[in-house]
Amino acid sequence: MRYPQGGGLTAERQVFREGLRLQAAERFAGGEVSALIAKDLRVSVRSVQRWRRTWNEGGPRALRSQGQASLPRLSRKQFTQLEADPAKGPAAHGWEDQRWTLARIKTLIGRRFHLAYTIQGVRKLLVRNGWSCQVPARRAMERDDVAAAGWGKEVWPCAEDSRRRVEPGSSSRTKLDSP
Repeated sequence: MRYPQGGGLTAERQVFREGLRLQAAERFAGGEVSALIAKDLRVSVRSVQRWRRTWNEGGPRALRSQGQASLPRLSRKQFTQLEADPAKGPAAHGWEDQRWTLARIKTLIGRRFHLAYTIQGVRKLLVRNGWSCQVPARRAMERDDVAAAGWGKEVWPCAEDSRRRVEPGSSSRTKLDSP
């Protein structure tokens, strides 16, 4: 399933976060304490402390956005091609059952694009492009819904009625009258 907003920060959100860091830099120059800056900017004190260390080492330019942490190894076009492959199903790619796992997608990327990814790299790639983990409901192959429904209507009420009723004052202990 895809998230409508995709994965990671949007360009607007990156600009907003950079603006917060630059506002903090102006306040660092004024000598304000980290706790007050954090409260006003609605961020954690630890973030402000980390920004202050960076600002002390490199000035306001050091607080500017560095861009993406790494360039994606699969191009947009390649990822679009990769998205079409799971729709064909795992059987079309040589696996017997109908489950897509990160290891299988890793193998698929290797076969199709001749790129080596780690399992975590595949997970990050998918999350960055808006995919989420889906776990199928486990159901027994031998399951008989008709028989289960009949059991619930016929057998279970009988089992439920056989329990001992709990009434006020009933207890396994009885009070002994002393003479």
